Amino acid sequence: MTKEETKQLLNEYIDHLMKTSDAEHPAWNMEKIRSGKPNKWNYIDGCMITSLVSLYRMTGEQKYLDFADAFLGDFVNEDGTIKTYSVEEYNLDNINPARNLIALYEITGKEKYKKAADLVRTQIDGQKRTEEGNFWHKEIYPHQVWLDGLYMAQPFYMEYETKYNKLKGCPDSFNQFKNVEKHMKDAKTGLYYHGYDESREMYWADPETGCSPNFWLRATGWFAASLVDTAESMHESMYYEYRYLQSMLLNLGDAMLPWQAENGMFYQVIDHPEAEGNYLETSGSALIAYAFLKGARLGFLPKRFAAVGEKIFYGITEKYLTRKADGTPGLGGICLVAGLGGKTHRDGSLEYYFSEPVVEDEAKGIAPLIMAYVELLRRA
Repeated sequence: MTKEETKQLLNEYIDHLMKTSDAEHPAWNMEKIRSGKPNKWNYIDGCMITSLVSLYRMTGEQKYLDFADAFLGDFVNEDGTIKTYSVEEYNLDNINPARNLIALYEITGKEKYKKAADLVRTQIDGQKRTEEGNFWHKEIYPHQVWLDGLYMAQPFYMEYETKYNKLKGCPDSFNQFKNVEKHMKDAKTGLYYHGYDESREMYWADPETGCSPNFWLRATGWFAASLVDTAESMHESMYYEYRYLQSMLLNLGDAMLPWQAENGMFYQVIDHPEAEGNYLETSGSALIAYAFLKGARLGFLPKRFAAVGEKIFYGITEKYLTRKADGTPGLGGICLVAGLGGKTHRDGSLEYYFSEPVVEDEAKGIAPLIMAYVELLRRA
């Protein structure tokens, strides 16, 4: 496909997903569909709505805003309570959709969105932490920091504190990135391990470092996106902190480039392209593309990274964005889910990461691809 044909197909795909989805039945949430359970407040939908709000802000097309407002509005009551959301679950994933509450409050002026954002902000006050101050990923994962969690919580935290709380929590948010760099960055490769257990008690944790064994692509992608999105929300007075996150992203970008495949994408486990069962994965590659494109646009990264991000984007669409037998568009190559610990003894091994299902039409891949697409439109 030409670049224009790719964009046309992606636009058609986005329209198709909106037409076949609502708050109770999101067509892009394969995890929820497979579970057979009713939909609830979750980060997968949150990422999708974030991408659509970004598309609205870029294009001005009302259909994207109308859909986002209707979808999120279905969860948010007039008093700011959120259907199916519980502060006491203390799950960082549930903070992620709250970024859209701030956005929709600013765009629509609806007070219920600000009240709901205030409610989610209270979760941060009760979230348990490591001794050095990082949020536990979830209440059910004590003493653990996962790269994913930086994207789930920090962009909202930094933005909320900057806009509504006189910057009070901003240094706390920044310090959590410094701790991740201190404990989870591999000195040899410059890549970041998926998880860190402060207690060193989990079976997946290295007894000396506390880190999980491998570099999972999507976790790295979430982390890269968290760096650029959190920095974007910083107040101008946080010049040192802004520059520090900028240097972290640049170092991560340079560490990623040696592992880039010929078509621009990256492998499910980044540094083992030769391993049997490894594959070029959509969601993590799209997140990296987004971070590179946005980072370059904001002057956060050198301009050379914009071309890298564009190559990743078109590498993904060439390989995985297709038209199905029934004529509808589809996106494949998406790891459904991966984590550490839990009931299924997820040990962070290569075999584990390769064993998780690879699916089509899942928002963990679709949303980052749209976010990268928006950045491409901004360059045009």
